[in-house]
Amino acid sequence: MATGNGSDLKLFALIAISAVVLAGLAAAFLLPLGQEAVAVMNQGIGLKSATLWGFGTTVALFILFAVVSGDSLIGEVQFLLASFFGFFLILTLLIAWIF
Repeated sequence: MATGNGSDLKLFALIAISAVVLAGLAAAFLLPLGQEAVAVMNQGIGLKSATLWGFGTTVALFILFAVVSGDSLIGEVQFLLASFFGFFLILTLLIAWIF
């Protein structure tokens, strides 16, 4: 059996509580900013606006993918770039269709 299970449980509780507090603070500060985005999207967005939203979302997600995978910045760039365009096209068309 592993020793120190009590300290692991305390660490988990501390991380869980801090995550809940951080999520609450983020919601308190970011929800009022979201009202402007909702007001803009109530009218619907066209393909031009959807392209901007799709590009921004795609770039943010692929930066996240590259950082998390660790090796993709050097070893898997060709796969990352090839999938970028497909992901961008699908995301843009889905955003234009839904909103």
